[in-house]
Amino acid sequence: MEIWSDLTCPWCGLGNHRLDRAVDRFTHGGDIELVHRSYPLDPGLSSSPAVPTRQMLKQKYGMDDAQVEAATRRIEVLAEREGLRPYIVLDNKKADTQLAHEFLAHATAQGKHAQAWHLSFRAYFGQARSLFDVDALLELSDELGLDRDGTRQALTERRFRQQVKDEARRAGALGARGAPFLVIDGQYTLFGAQETDTLLGVFQQVWDATHPRPVQTPAGDAEGVCGPDGCALPSHPAARG
Repeated sequence: MEIWSDLTCPWCGLGNHRLDRAVDRFTHGGDIELVHRSYPLDPGLSSSPAVPTRQMLKQKYGMDDAQVEAATRRIEVLAEREGLRPYIVLDNKKADTQLAHEFLAHATAQGKHAQAWHLSFRAYFGQARSLFDVDALLELSDELGLDRDGTRQALTERRFRQQVKDEARRAGALGARGAPFLVIDGQYTLFGAQETDTLLGVFQQVWDATHPRPVQTPAGDAEGVCGPDGCALPSHPAARG
């Protein structure tokens, strides 16, 4: 299962939280491999200085102060009701997240995939920390226990820039129009921050479609178990030796 997100997208932070809860609650959650993918939504923004979220939303969408307040506070309330406290949207800042996604790719290469994504979302929405320059990302690197010099080199050399661009391009090829964007089993797609119960229902539908249940034959001389690939031979006393 793959989910495409941007680190400063409030619906992405909430959507990832809901997805984690759904996987935890799903009966077969232990069989799910969740892979995070990068989808920077505002590559046209400057990386420095970061601009207030209020200002960016007004400029990008032509919203007035009341509209910005209503839209962002709604997400904050939803997130806090679901256990994300605090969840800072309006009083945060925005900038180009390309470098932050390159940091995530580097952390993934170092075996810290899920940890890096979770830490970055918490740092941004939980603490309103910057994710937009090398120094800020080195702080996250330290918290993950990564080699600081290795992280600095990966970021300054822009070692993972093309990988991030390729991941975003693939999302578009799969039909993504924004983020979060979820692909299950390579063929089932979901858009937006779906609620946990909705995700659980989809998980079950996909599981049932991809894992046919074995059919128990009636008891008798021909007793056996039939599945999608054939039937197991019945066990007879003579065969037990």
